[in-house]
Amino acid sequence: GKPQNVLFHSDQGSQYSSRKYRQRLWRYRMTQSMSRRGNCWDNAPMERLFRSFKAEWLPRLGYRNISEAMRDVSYYLMNYYNWQRPHQFNDGCPPAKAEVLSKPVSGIS
Repeated sequence: GKPQNVLFHSDQGSQYSSRKYRQRLWRYRMTQSMSRRGNCWDNAPMERLFRSFKAEWLPRLGYRNISEAMRDVSYYLMNYYNWQRPHQFNDGCPPAKAEVLSKPVSGIS
């Protein structure tokens, strides 16, 4: 199948901008998204995702083990959040469905 595009979002910490770190991201085919200095809006989409995950999905007492957490988080992101959960920005349409319908998924380019 087609390789998935993975986005790694970080702030501007020196550990994230080092050559060695960027090479590691490149090796694993991850695209880096780094906040601009002093621009809190760059983090808004990721912060919203994590807020939704914690409020709507994360078990109150956490997970019993790492494999349970990985399976559940993967399902939330790749199935529920992208294909089922209504998003206000997309007039109630989940992001993946909005993209299929050629609607803009985000106001941030």
